[in-house]
Amino acid sequence: MRFLNSLGAVSLLLLRVALAIVFITHGYPKLAHAGRGMQEFFVHHGLPGYFLYVSGILEVFGGVLLLLGLFTRVAALLLATEMVVAIWKVDSGHGYLAVRDYELPMVLATTCFVLVTIGAGMISLDQPLFESKGWGSSRSRKK
Repeated sequence: MRFLNSLGAVSLLLLRVALAIVFITHGYPKLAHAGRGMQEFFVHHGLPGYFLYVSGILEVFGGVLLLLGLFTRVAALLLATEMVVAIWKVDSGHGYLAVRDYELPMVLATTCFVLVTIGAGMISLDQPLFESKGWGSSRSRKK
């Protein structure tokens, strides 16, 4: 079991890379191919049309930040919030038992929340910039 515990940093890196790929590939079309039809989709679900751009920017740049492990907790919190809004406004039309309608945003929100609570890990830009100074590090929590 100690061997598996030693893979924690690599597992957080893999989690961040996977999330980044999903968010970037979902966000890029919102920015590159933003049209009237895509804005109408947001309006149809009770959101302002400009949320298309907010969502696209958040997903692309938030995904890049996750990939780099930079400002990970903030980026993950914003992305988790976006996924909760997506579940609430877009995917929950058939009720909470229709898990197939919201399973992807639910998993994305949950994994982002994991990053919010535990951080990016040792293999990240957050580590030398923030964690080593005691901001959110395990050393500062033990005191």
